[in-house]
Formats: sequence, C-alpha cells, structure tokens
Amino acid sequence: MPRRNQGPRLHWLQKRRCFYITWTENGRSRERSTGTPDREQAEIVFAEWLRSRGSKAGPSDPSQVLVTDVLIDYARERGPKVSAPEPMGRAINMLTDFWQGRVVADVRPETCSLYCERRGRAPGTVRRELSVLQAAINLAQRNGKLTRSVAVQLPKSPEPRDRWLTRQEAARLLRASRTKQARLYMPLFILLGLYTGRRKQTILSLRWPQVDLDAGLIDFEIPGRERTKKRRGKVPIPTKLLLHLRRARRRGCDLGYVLHINGKPIGNIKKGFEAACKRAGLERVSPHTLRHTAATWIVQAGVPLWQTAGYLAMRQETLERTYGHHHPDYMREAAEAIGKRPQRVRRMPA
Repeated sequence: MPRRNQGPRLHWLQKRRCFYITWTENGRSRERSTGTPDREQAEIVFAEWLRSRGSKAGPSDPSQVLVTDVLIDYARERGPKVSAPEPMGRAINMLTDFWQGRVVADVRPETCSLYCERRGRAPGTVRRELSVLQAAINLAQRNGKLTRSVAVQLPKSPEPRDRWLTRQEAARLLRASRTKQARLYMPLFILLGLYTGRRKQTILSLRWPQVDLDAGLIDFEIPGRERTKKRRGKVPIPTKLLLHLRRARRRGCDLGYVLHINGKPIGNIKKGFEAACKRAGLERVSPHTLRHTAATWIVQAGVPLWQTAGYLAMRQETLERTYGHHHPDYMREAAEAIGKRPQRVRRMPA
C-alpha cells in the first residue's frame, strides 16, 4: 500500500548539515536544498518555493498552497463586503501567527487542537477564528485555487449564555453611562440595545435615513448589503425609545450616524461600555448582553414566541431553545397534566 502523501516538508539532513525540502510527486520522493542550516532562513526559502509552485494555472493540491495565501485571498475578497471587518481581521491575524509557513494540507485535527491549546482563549473565541479559516479554505476551493476543500476541526460550540440584566441593573448601567466623555452616545446605545435587541455593529452603523420618526419605524437593513444569517430587519420604535431618538435627532444631521462622536462614526464601543459596567458594579456583561436582555424581557412578558422572533430578527427555533424557559407558560401545560387523572384508560388485553 503506498504511503500517504503528507505534502512538502522541511527536513534537516545531518550528513549535509543543511535543511532540505522533501515532498512526494507521482509516487516518488523528491528533495531540494534550501542552501542554509538556519531554520528561519530555511522557512523563508520553503515559503517562496511553495508560493512559486502554487502560482501555476489551475487548482493546486492542498499540500502546495500556503494557509496564509488562502487567508489573504479571503480577506481581500470578503473584507470589503462584510459589515464588521474588524473581527474578521483580528481572527486572520491570530490564524496567521500560528499557520505561518504551513500549507493547507497541514490543517488536520491534531494541528487544530494544537491551535486551540496555543491560543489559550475561550472555546467560543477559538471556534469563531477557526470558522474563518474554514470559510477561507472553502472560498479558495470554490475559486479554483484548491483541488479540494479541507475540513477544519472546530471546538465544541459553547452553551448559550443566560446572562441578562434586571430592570434595576439596566437602570444602574444607564446612570453609569452618563459620563462627560460619552454622555451623548453611550446612553442612547444602551437604550437602542435594550429596546430593539439589535447587535452592536447593527446599532453603530445605523444612520438617520433609516429612522422614520413620523411613522415610528427603524429599518436596520442597509441598502445593497449582502443578506446573511445575521438578519437585521425592520421594527416599530417603542414609545420610550422614540422620545430619546427625537432628542438625539435634533443634535444630528439628516444623513449622519445616529451614534457618533463629533459627527464621525464610532469604531468600537467596547472599552467605554466596559468602563460603564465597572462603574455600575456589573460583571459578565458585554454589549451583546443587551440583546439577551431584550429577548428575555419580551419572553417574560408572555409575548408569543413567533412574534418575539420576528421583532428581534431571530429564528424562532433559536429563541425557543435559548430563551423559552423564561416564558411564563413554559411547559406549564405539561406540568399541570402530571397531576390530572386521565379521562379514559385503555386496558391492555390479558
């Protein structure tokens, strides 16, 4: 049985005191000298050799394409199209640090597990980063750069968080957010999160043309934006939020962002939000907690799940799985049925 092709490798040849590139081609072992005993220089030569082999026309075997090339192509093609390129950029930077000098064929369960170990971050964070790698490999295969795709082993998906704010905690957070530096945009960001349940980037990208104060509607969808599974949707403006938006509108301009600093969009609100949480004495709270809170409050009020899912632009299955236990009628019918005497008992034949 022929040996499995593991792809090109750097190999130290002791008798020649030099690093060699070794690979298998058409069932035969090949080797090429890097011309240096220095590991770092050898990796540079190896990378250039792989790049030259991958530049040929037509798709290449995963053993001949660098992971970093696949990630760069993915960033160039998808970066301008995503609504939040920063998280994708951070993920690509982390992936590049680990996969530098490796080829796509090196993406195996053991190397993915090693990446998780080296990263030392929460499983959810590592899972999102490796998902970017999987998307990049799939895109390279669809674009004809790879002869086949390679499966990326992802960490187990973490359990959904059940952290949400009580009414008292939300009030404390709002008071703590009214500082001199962020007195205009931070409270409004929190109110938009609590009353619409939208994600951080969706709120930060909201512009006044999307807000119809007369009709009382917000259209979070951006014209021309590619639709993804993270839907944005259109929602009626709650009465309490409408008052705050009208005051903010008088401070803005017709085409500007709803949340801004001196007319400029806010790139990231994470640090200011964390500072407000610290002043309010709140732990394990992030901007996404506002979405959890909105969903929990609506479900606790007994609103039908299908209507809640529509308001939050969320799949009903996801809503029921994550927040269904907050509903006042959650499994109530089943619980009451346990103590009832059945109306008819079917006797089994002897």
